[in-house]
Amino acid sequence: MATLHIEHPVTDFDLWREAFERFAELREQSGVRGQRVQQPIDDAHYVVIDLDFDTVREAEAFLDFLQTRVWSIRESSPALDGAPQTKILQTV
Repeated sequence: MATLHIEHPVTDFDLWREAFERFAELREQSGVRGQRVQQPIDDAHYVVIDLDFDTVREAEAFLDFLQTRVWSIRESSPALDGAPQTKILQTV
């Protein structure tokens, strides 16, 4: 299993969540097997997302999609505040 780990600040969590939910079907079609959205207990303007995939290749492809088709277009990521930090993690 591979996990795409994403962290970034947001200007408005509710607005961010709406945008995130608009991509639910696409996440499923792209191979996301599980997801977790978390926030630090002391920062309502920060999100941590883990998206689980069967393969590293699927995680890399979805990260490329996010970088080129979502995060680079303000309308697709209206509450994004700064560049997301990402890592692809592998279960060992």
